[in-house]
Amino acid sequence: MELGRRSLAKTLVCRLWMTVSKALFAEFLATGLYVFFGVGSALRWPLALPSVLQIAITFNLATAMIVQVTWKASGAHVNPAVTLAYLVGSQISLPRAVAYVAAQLAGATVGAALLYGVIPEDIRETLGVNVVRNSVSIGQAVAVELVLTLQLVLCVFASTDSRQATGSPAATIGASVAVGHLIGVRGCPLLPPQIFWVGPLTGAVLASLIYNFILFPDTKTLAQRLAILTGTAEVEKVEGEEPQKEGSQASSGDMEMESVCQVA
Repeated sequence: MELGRRSLAKTLVCRLWMTVSKALFAEFLATGLYVFFGVGSALRWPLALPSVLQIAITFNLATAMIVQVTWKASGAHVNPAVTLAYLVGSQISLPRAVAYVAAQLAGATVGAALLYGVIPEDIRETLGVNVVRNSVSIGQAVAVELVLTLQLVLCVFASTDSRQATGSPAATIGASVAVGHLIGVRGCPLLPPQIFWVGPLTGAVLASLIYNFILFPDTKTLAQRLAILTGTAEVEKVEGEEPQKEGSQASSGDMEMESVCQVA
């Protein structure tokens, strides 16, 4: 009997590790590809200087591609601001959110390093690092980042909410990223690890509050939200709804991890 319990516990630990490692690798891969293709599109080749439209389209297509590839593995957050928004909305646990952000930052670093290694020295320069124009104040830049990230996070919520959307959100989220870059690509990169943190993270929190508490509020109690935050409750069981499709931004991986831990 004891041997059977140990075997079951070992099996469940293996499943837990596979679930966590798959999701983290997906976030690592997605963010690395996003940075590689997005930043690569903004490099200043002498014979073909990038246009705002070219950069926006590249970010659009790159986002749609990586969301399609990874959203069933991790929810395709690809952005610390999106992860923070889901944490504020009680749709992901704090430990998982921290792990996601770490994987995203690592992926962004590797993606930038790979791009740096394959681009000629006379072209790479500062590798597309964004700077605020002299005519734009820091406050104005932060405000633009806030608004751009707010619209992105609202779009992510709306396109992944099982109450009003079905199928892959890749095209919709890609379009939202393109809209943001068409407005702020020259001074506001829309991805916090590249330059700004305050504007994007504030915009993400505001978007989460607007969507989850004003536009489409749920019935979670404070105790239930705390249980989700600490990873001791499943999101769908708290909400009393049908389980969402695997890979939705509501973090199906958290549910599996919780059930595994309870059984173990």
